[in-house]
Amino acid sequence: MRIRIVDAFTDRPFAGNPAGVLLLDAFPDDAWLQDVAREVNHAETAFTHRLPDGGEADWALRWFTPVTEVALCGHATLAAAHVLHSTGAHTGPVRFATRSGVLIATPQDDGSFTLDFPTAPLTAAEIPDGVAEALGAQPLSAFDTGPNIGDLLIELADEKTVLGLAPDLRALARFSERGIIATARAEDPAADHDFVSRCFFPNVGIDEDPVTGSAHTALAPFWSERLGRADLTGLQASARSGRVRARLRGDRTLLSGHAVTVIDGELLA
Repeated sequence: MRIRIVDAFTDRPFAGNPAGVLLLDAFPDDAWLQDVAREVNHAETAFTHRLPDGGEADWALRWFTPVTEVALCGHATLAAAHVLHSTGAHTGPVRFATRSGVLIATPQDDGSFTLDFPTAPLTAAEIPDGVAEALGAQPLSAFDTGPNIGDLLIELADEKTVLGLAPDLRALARFSERGIIATARAEDPAADHDFVSRCFFPNVGIDEDPVTGSAHTALAPFWSERLGRADLTGLQASARSGRVRARLRGDRTLLSGHAVTVIDGELLA
């Protein structure tokens, strides 16, 4: 069985967010899927299989971290679409049936893909007691991101503060279902990004996610309201880093980026 490792939200190897991708005939039992994701040991591994013609979706898609299945994942969806097109398994827009509804990945002329995802419903929240100590910085505001991604979005004072975070991950785990999105406005008005973020997801086995597409379904409405425009670019400033182009379209958010296959091998188990 073929397995690929794809770097997503980047146009060069060894950057962005790596994801495992497997094209299957059908989903086997969940224990096997989880075992493979644990062996791959990247933030997510995507499993997809073709669906019968004539339905609302073309391929079924599921995502697993090394410890659990998740309801929504951007970078592994981008990686799966990239593999389907680069192998000739699919042409044109791909409609994926997922736990978060039908998600569409549309290829663009520049080789990137645009993902059509549900916008996260932001709800202002009280800044939890202890979160400043766990994060290592004082939040300006906090927002719940809803059930699909299950994060607490934290606004910080400036980009420098976000870049310098060294949180207590065990302490962070108690503040949300998945983890924390920390964000601030870009410091340089001439920069090629509008805001910066970092994402810490200890509850799903990911200490720091390199580039998180799903988080940008919350970051897009958050920064669109503050910056007064719907088209934005986010820099997720992990050690690998990556840029996500986000377009807010009401209850949908369009996320765009490139992907690169870096490993194409055989799974023997």
